[in-house]
Amino acid sequence: MEEEKLSSVAKKFTASPIQQLSLIAQQCNAINLAEGFPDFPAPLTLKDAAISAINSDFNQYRHVQGVCDELARIAKKTHGLDVNPLTDIAICCGQTEAFAAAVFSVINPGDEVIIFDPSFDTYANVVSIAGGVPVYVTLDPPQWTLDPNKLLKSFTHRTKALVLNSPHNPTGKVFSKEELDTIAGACCANDCLAITDEVYEYITFGDAKHISLATFPGMQSRTIITSSLSKTFSVTGWRVGWAIAPAYIASAMRNIHVRIADSAPAPFQEAALIALRSPPEYFESLRRDYEAKRDFIVKLLVDIGFQVQFEPQGSFFLFAELPKSCTLTDVDCVEELIKRAGVVAVPGCGFFQTNSSKDKRVEEDHSYQKRYIRFAFCKSDATLTSAAQKLNETNFEFLKMH
Repeated sequence: MEEEKLSSVAKKFTASPIQQLSLIAQQCNAINLAEGFPDFPAPLTLKDAAISAINSDFNQYRHVQGVCDELARIAKKTHGLDVNPLTDIAICCGQTEAFAAAVFSVINPGDEVIIFDPSFDTYANVVSIAGGVPVYVTLDPPQWTLDPNKLLKSFTHRTKALVLNSPHNPTGKVFSKEELDTIAGACCANDCLAITDEVYEYITFGDAKHISLATFPGMQSRTIITSSLSKTFSVTGWRVGWAIAPAYIASAMRNIHVRIADSAPAPFQEAALIALRSPPEYFESLRRDYEAKRDFIVKLLVDIGFQVQFEPQGSFFLFAELPKSCTLTDVDCVEELIKRAGVVAVPGCGFFQTNSSKDKRVEEDHSYQKRYIRFAFCKSDATLTSAAQKLNETNFEFLKMH
């Protein structure tokens, strides 16, 4: 069989369910609230900068040191971190590649990596490709709180790293200062590295504020921060991301990056200089706009019968719960949303991994893992209004409380 020629790693992976759902949205002209990409224009100044870079023939392999200089300046201003732009930063093709390069730089076969559950599946997949072993720590619904005891029990002598995504996909949770303090203390006590995904760092609501784990005592020397332009500047297709890390790790990451991708897109690195110099008003406007979109979709989904016990504190996703009266699973409900209303979302089960945890001694009720659906609200007002109209015109009797 042809499949026998595939590697064992390749055989593990199938098409991404989120991308499959987005394809369904295109094929049946449904409204795509599944994939986390904005459907509104990127800032004009950024587009003009990219066009100017292309017209200036920045079209070949390129490393733009100025991007590193700006990132170091921002790290100091925002987080109080001293970062050497010449040694402590790796520019990659988006946060995804930065995360992969981080994992490949520090994880050996058999090393355990702690991942909070639910989570974006890229983390565990990359760890598995590296030969690492994902170890899941459950966040407790409906507030997605971190139980310090669960975290501390998850460390073993094989634990090499911990992955932290805050603001969090899919729940919209922003880890509190107390939770971060617990995580930092555990990492220091167990001589554990941390790899953070901070792509939603500027998208927080209300009193919630993003705090980088690297700012806690003892953590800058053991933290790899990954982020990108994608979410903050609505350019998910530009693929410019980075990692800020101790010099020896950043050097390893640059060496891996060069052998996999060679360089991030040259004209978009030039445009990144303009993006990173955006005034504070830009980021405040971004927050206000997304908070309004969050409030809109929360009200919409509650009105048609979903439960929203936890309003997103950050990111641009809502993890809505099916009411207790609904007997369908999340997958069934997503199919009904597509068929009845022409709206596509993502079944929550794809973000939960706990049942494959190595620790079978802990008996927990995981039935809630089939009771959530993720909606992306990083869409234009016109798209959200159209989705609201379709959903309000549809009879979702299976969602109604009795």
